[in-house]
Amino acid sequence: MNIYTLQNPKPDFESFTTLYQNKNIKIEAIRSHLLQPGETYNQEQDEWVVLIRGNAQMKVADKIIQFSEGDSLFLSRHTVHQVLSTSQDALWLGVFIDT
Repeated sequence: MNIYTLQNPKPDFESFTTLYQNKNIKIEAIRSHLLQPGETYNQEQDEWVVLIRGNAQMKVADKIIQFSEGDSLFLSRHTVHQVLSTSQDALWLGVFIDT
């Protein structure tokens, strides 16, 4: 699978494609096109995320973080976070780790 060929979602949607999963790790390609804030997450897993394409803005525990291509972030489990907006072509790689 080539993650660059995954279709961009409609405005204000995200799409998730599982690339690999076992009992402890899940790797997802995430396509985002958010003009308004997305869902607020408080996950059971640790997450490492990298923005591969585009730009984005995320709120993490009341702090606003700007993302450009190549920026990454580690989110410990139960870290409240929300993607506030993304460019039309945003492509993320998310690695979710069960501890």
